[in-house]
Amino acid sequence: MKDKDVKILAVVGMSGSGKSVVVDHLTDMGFPKVYFGGMIYKEMERRGIERTPDGESEKHFREMIRETEGKDWVVKQAIKEAKELIAAGQKRVILDGLYTWTEYKLLRKEFPGQMTVVAVVVDKDLRHKRVAKRPERPFNAEEIQERDRSEIENLEKGGPIAMADYYVLNNFGVAELESRVDEILAQIEF
Repeated sequence: MKDKDVKILAVVGMSGSGKSVVVDHLTDMGFPKVYFGGMIYKEMERRGIERTPDGESEKHFREMIRETEGKDWVVKQAIKEAKELIAAGQKRVILDGLYTWTEYKLLRKEFPGQMTVVAVVVDKDLRHKRVAKRPERPFNAEEIQERDRSEIENLEKGGPIAMADYYVLNNFGVAELESRVDEILAQIEF
């Protein structure tokens, strides 16, 4: 039987949408997070695969592990970590990095009635400009379009965004983004 007091908040969105800003806001509020990308980093380290500054090694490894270990490999690691947090007494957990439709379906099955998905969205041109200017791993126009295509075609990222419970428009700045997130938290009693 599932603990109905436990609530899981999964944050989704395209590269450069502002997911990290939302997750940082939530962790600053004291909520623990499970970082899906961290599962990839840990496994790369375990296998002795170096992370490249451009993120290409991570991208290739992420796609390879989903092909060889199954599309659900990352989410199974994340579920295990989330359950460990819950077993340790956490009643609120943030999932940072839900990507695929496969992950979405498995999380809904694993945490029935406990998970809320929030999609961070932004106008495409603005998102692309932000990605080009970010200090860590900036992309040029061609690279961000390729990343968008890869995330949609190879990682099935569109499904979880389309099926999100709430949408946060991130066209106006951090303060408004955080304010909207706070409104959602109040609505779902997170």
